[in-house]
Parts: sequence; C-alpha cells; structure tokens
Amino acid sequence: METLLLSRIQFAANISFHILFPTITIALGWVLLFFKLRFNATGQQKWMDLYMFWVKVFALSFALGVVSGITMSFQFGTNWPGFMERVGNVAGPLLAYEVLTAFFLEAVFLGIMLFGASRVPGWVHTLATTLVAFGTTMSAFWILVLNSWMHTPAGFELRDGVVYATDWWAIVFNPSMPYRLTHMLLASGLTVAFLVAGLSAYRWLRGDRVPAVATGLRFGIGLGAVLIPLQIFAGDMHGLNTLEYQPQKVAAMEANWETRAHVPLVLFALPDTEERTNHYEIAIPSGASLILKHDPAGVVPGLDDFVKEDGTALHPPVAPVFWSFRVMVGVGMLMLFTAWAGVWLLWRRGIDNLPRPYVYWLTAMTFSGWVATLAGWYVTEIGRQPWLVQGVLTTAEAVGPVAAPMVLTTLIAYLIVYALLLAAYIGALFHLAGKGPGKPVPLTPSLSPAE
Repeated sequence: METLLLSRIQFAANISFHILFPTITIALGWVLLFFKLRFNATGQQKWMDLYMFWVKVFALSFALGVVSGITMSFQFGTNWPGFMERVGNVAGPLLAYEVLTAFFLEAVFLGIMLFGASRVPGWVHTLATTLVAFGTTMSAFWILVLNSWMHTPAGFELRDGVVYATDWWAIVFNPSMPYRLTHMLLASGLTVAFLVAGLSAYRWLRGDRVPAVATGLRFGIGLGAVLIPLQIFAGDMHGLNTLEYQPQKVAAMEANWETRAHVPLVLFALPDTEERTNHYEIAIPSGASLILKHDPAGVVPGLDDFVKEDGTALHPPVAPVFWSFRVMVGVGMLMLFTAWAGVWLLWRRGIDNLPRPYVYWLTAMTFSGWVATLAGWYVTEIGRQPWLVQGVLTTAEAVGPVAAPMVLTTLIAYLIVYALLLAAYIGALFHLAGKGPGKPVPLTPSLSPAE
C-alpha cells in the first residue's frame, strides 16, 4: 500500500476516533445547563442528581477529545505538510480562533462544573456551565468553518499556488457553512439524546428507579423526538446545497452514473466503478429527481460528467460514499421510529409501564448517534476526494514524503490504542450507570434556587 492511501487511512482513523467525543460534549454542555437551570427554578434534587451524573460523562468525553485532537493536529505536519504550506494562511488563523475563543473557556471552567457545586455560589456554578456550553459550540463553529471552507472555498486568491485570504467574512460564512454547522449541531443533539435515554434505560433495567433516572429517560426520548424531524429537514437542505456546489458528491451518494431526468432513488445496489453501472439495483422510479430537484422529471448530474478525457476520475470513490449515506439515513430512520414510539408509549402507558423489549431496544440505541455521525462524516470527507480543498489542492499534492512502512506502523499503533481507549470509555459509562444514584449533592445555601 502506498503512502498516500495509508496516510488517508491513518487520518481517517484519527478523526473517526476524535469526532466521537466532541459529538457528545457539544450538545451535552447545553443539556447540563438545562439541568442546572431546572434545579435553580424548582429546587428538585433530581435535576442536580442528573447534572452530577452527566457532568462526569462530559469531563471524560472532553478529556478524550482533547487528547485525540492533539494527536490529529500533529498529522498536519507529519503526514500532510502540503496542506499548511498551501492553505495555512486560512487554516492557521481559523484553528487559532478555535483555541482562543473556545478551548480556554471549556478547560478553565470545567473544574468549577465538576468540583464547585457545593463550594461556590449557585450563580457562579451556573455561569461556569453556561461558559463551557458556549465554548463547546464556538469550538464546533470554528472547526466547521474550516471544514466547510475546504469544501466550498471562498474569499481567497492564489499567488504562486499559495492561498491568501482576501475576505474573511466570505471565508467564515462560505456557502456550505450554515448548512454543515446546523447539521452537525443537530447530530450532536441527537447523539446526546440517545446517550441519555440509553444509559437511563440501562439503569432502569437494573432496577434503579430514582426520580433522576425516570426524568433522564423521559428527557432523552423527548429530545430525540423533537430533534430528528429537524435533522431530516436540515439534511435535505444540506443535500441541496451540496448538489449546487459539489454535484459529483451527490452523484456518488446516489450511484447515478449519467446525467438524466427521472433518476431513481436507489435503495440497494452494488456500484461497479469499472463498468460504471449498478448491479442488483432496487430503486424507486424518479425518487432521486423528486428529492433533489423537487420534480420527478428533474435532471440530476451523473458521475460520467466528472471524468477526464484520459479516463481519470474527478469524482469520489462511489461505494464508500453510497453505503455510508445509506447507513446514515437508515440509522436516522431508526432514531425517528424509536423516539416517536417512546413518546407514544410514555403517553399511553406511563414511565412505570414501558414494555421491557422497548427499554432493551433503547439501551441498544445508546450509541446510535455515533454510528450516524461517523457515516455522515464519511459521506462528507470521502465525497470530497480527490480534493483536499475543493478545486484548489488535491490530497495527493498535500501528502508528505513519509515512508509507507512507517505510516503503517503508526497506523497499527493508533488503532490498538484507540480500540483500548474506546472500550475503556464505554465500559466506564456503563460502570457509572450501574453504580446507581450515588451520594446526593448536599442542598447547601449556595445551591438554593434563590441564588
């Protein structure tokens, strides 16, 4: 295997592991703030119990996110020196803004969230939670600004092949940024909704029936039920934006080989890149045209439009994008069914009479947000190939001259360490859930609703 492919796999492994944890902390910060505000308003102990359980999950997720993020950032220099050499004038400041405006907020005030509940005035603890939640969102904002700019670059000029910023407003608010940011924030919210519901369901099955568990179960199901329709709408808008600026990615998502009208919505197929066709295709007639063009006779671009005269493809590999998109949509449909079924069951039967099979299924869906998020990111990032920065810099131009055996050795080491860390993380979460309610935080005057 050559250095380029191994470096791509290595970076994919790093970012796949890293993104799991910001996906939790981005939304969980705001969920913690909600729990704290509810406690301030009602004085009910269950809200503080929820806060103290989930702040531990937040801290653990934050720590692993920081560690894996540092490892990933080093790869810009070791594996992809051409990236910073060519587009560092844009990427460098955006990454710096993320550290200055977001990371410091999270790192500084997380300690107060964890250890200050009974040591500082209630308003200080609430303020710390607010700043951490804001910091996680700002972190996502700047990272997604850079990522979106790499897909739809704007506000720059090329001088001797090097990118120079000419309009920072256009760079920050590039054409795909609002859609990508919205899609990711909702994905984080859904990930946390099913994480809260799933771990609460696990505690419920173990006989932990304290008020905090019942409230967490209701909250997770309700949050998922509200967010999943919004995500479906946001995903549709994001897809239309992608069709406008990266039609080759949409063509790969749909395994559509030629530009035509009445393009079917392919439910299942085995895309064949060599013959440029689909085998064993099961499709809904005119479905893709209807979704993408809102017209069953709409013309949808095909992959054959993105091939050079010498046969070199200027479109992404089809099969990974095609299947990743279907995994993402499939998990989304499971989320829709699970959340709405849960709302109906809670309404008709109440929390104490939830069917046991449903609670088991909810526990199985604990990390479904991770699956959907990873599948979506594979669609996004593999779908940009062969470009690293769309129309500006190819992946092959940015890769460093590291020997393939060295890249393979470090890749194997990363995979082993990440597998162990992921197993330990999941085990720690279920261990925390299995411990039961734990010792309540004392209701001192510093925690009174009046403050």
